[in-house]
Amino acid sequence: MISLSVILITYNEEHNLHRCLTSVKSVADEIVVVDSNSTDKTVQIAMGFGARVVQRDFDGYAQQKNYATGLAANDWILSMDADEELTPELIASIAEVKTQPSCNVYRMARLTNYCGKWIRHCGWYPDWQTRLYNRTMGSWAERKVHEFWQPANEREIVGRLSGDMLHYSFRTMSGHLQKIERYTELAAQSAIENGRDASLLKIIFSPVWHFISEYFIKMGILDGFYGFVICRMSAYAAFVKYAKIRAYNRRK
Repeated sequence: MISLSVILITYNEEHNLHRCLTSVKSVADEIVVVDSNSTDKTVQIAMGFGARVVQRDFDGYAQQKNYATGLAANDWILSMDADEELTPELIASIAEVKTQPSCNVYRMARLTNYCGKWIRHCGWYPDWQTRLYNRTMGSWAERKVHEFWQPANEREIVGRLSGDMLHYSFRTMSGHLQKIERYTELAAQSAIENGRDASLLKIIFSPVWHFISEYFIKMGILDGFYGFVICRMSAYAAFVKYAKIRAYNRRK
């Protein structure tokens, strides 16, 4: 039987954290929370679950997760975001891995809740996430956005767990717009740093393709009104990202 450390990075997550930690407590031998100086009750909630809480100024998602991974007492890590929750089936799958792991890294399907509706299309599901891993076998790739666990061995066999990780990402459309602003800014900065530019054709046609692909090809139409909203938001995000890249390049 292996021991498992659950790690989280947080900032003002009092409305999510209790649900997340309740779902992991049966499989967690340790909970480590790296908090970026929250001003709400995040720290108190975490400590109420017996978590080890460490304060650290935020310098990037991957950097925070690598730091949290290094603080853990155990080599086996389950990385969670505060707005996520394990289903009973996924908890059972993780418990089985703890008994006898057959791989060094595992992926799990993530199901997102958007304004109260579970989204199963639009390219959002199953949204496989690598979250259960032996920390000696890789690290979090340090990117500005969309960080991911990168095995040291490119040929590493990645296992798949049964059950879903529930993601309460967007409570309001306003929150979605705020996230688009934040992520497009980071993506544009990353593009500039890597010498990439965006043509006018990219700015014009990429949003159109995003909507067609996600609404019709990936069947976002089956998610009803919110499926339409998500696909339109995705098209808008593509426009904003490439417009920022072109504008920042011209400014530079």
